[in-house]
Amino acid sequence: MPQVGQPLIYDWNTEGPRRPAPPRAVEVDDETLRDGLQSPSVAHPSLERKRAILHLMEGLGIHAADLGYPGTSRRVLDDVVALAVEIRDRHLRIRPNCAGRTVAADIIPIAEAQQRAGIAIEAALFLGSSPIRQYTEGWDLEFLLRTAATAVEFARRLGLAVMFVTEDTTRARPDHLRRLYAAAVDAGARRVCVADTVGHATPRGVVRLVRFVRRVVGPEIAIDWHGHRDRGLDVINSLVAAAAGADRLHACALGIGERVGNTSMDQLLVNLRLLGWLDDANLRLLPEYCRTVSEAVGLPILPNSPVIGKDAFETSTGVHAAAILKAIRRGDHWLADRIYSGVPAGEIGLKQRVTIGPMSGHANVVCWCEQHGIPPTPDLATRVLDRAKASSRVLGDAEILALVGRAS
Repeated sequence: MPQVGQPLIYDWNTEGPRRPAPPRAVEVDDETLRDGLQSPSVAHPSLERKRAILHLMEGLGIHAADLGYPGTSRRVLDDVVALAVEIRDRHLRIRPNCAGRTVAADIIPIAEAQQRAGIAIEAALFLGSSPIRQYTEGWDLEFLLRTAATAVEFARRLGLAVMFVTEDTTRARPDHLRRLYAAAVDAGARRVCVADTVGHATPRGVVRLVRFVRRVVGPEIAIDWHGHRDRGLDVINSLVAAAAGADRLHACALGIGERVGNTSMDQLLVNLRLLGWLDDANLRLLPEYCRTVSEAVGLPILPNSPVIGKDAFETSTGVHAAAILKAIRRGDHWLADRIYSGVPAGEIGLKQRVTIGPMSGHANVVCWCEQHGIPPTPDLATRVLDRAKASSRVLGDAEILALVGRAS
């Protein structure tokens, strides 16, 4: 036993007795039903599936959701209205928003959705801001300033709250961003979004950028962070953005989205919980949320996906199984859930699972048998391990049960 007062896990993630905390409370905005559907490999779900996903977002404690891009088609507009009505009629706490360009053709449908649904819908109005985008489009800064101010003022006249989104913020010039945000805020935007549109940013760049934007817009304007995973830095960049002062983080279930995707909501929520930055999330719904989205968009969950993949809480290794078995023998499920897992399975309503394969030992057979209510006799253990050592993969339950029948 550890000495009195000594924890079983020494946490190098902290710098003292208290965990570091971001300067502002962290919220999350779910982009699955809009930005996530820009993935080249997904199917667009039916309205009923969208409703199911919306309710799982609510159950998870997600604070806001992009319901769609109503300027793209009448069908999307009608779906947005239906989802907003669902929020209204079911008294859901989740706050809706919708994406659109900084043009009247995209702003008017958002205002129509708000009027038809009878609840507030925030307009997330985006405009390219980087030099490379300006060069490609033939835009200059004066055009951007005029477009931003005109669009925000128009949306405000239609009764919409506005989040002004600078596309490709992480490759934009500081002087341009300073003037663009000032123009949008002066026109009535109460929230701005810093977008890593092509996944260019590194954590160091995120810190510098978010702190810069906070100095520009001041403490009263909310800042969102919108990340992509092109360099595999989506989750860490989001956490760093929160630590630097971002109020809300965008993410999609399974990390779906344009190209290789957006920040993974499943991984983001787990990290926010483990950091102690998000206490009100019900992560026990996370596996169902991910399965529902997976089925709705036709994208399988890889076995080695962090947190929600089949292999996340499964081990067939003898050393690992032996440690888990010892923890179980102590009657300590807390210990068993952490001895070989950085993410406790119980946090998301799952359990550690021991399987049997070529790298297994006696403890694997004992654990497997006890998990299935079967006495782990010496003869059975020998039979199962002999088969496992001769195999090139983990044995399936049916194979082991067949050996159980022969042993009995």
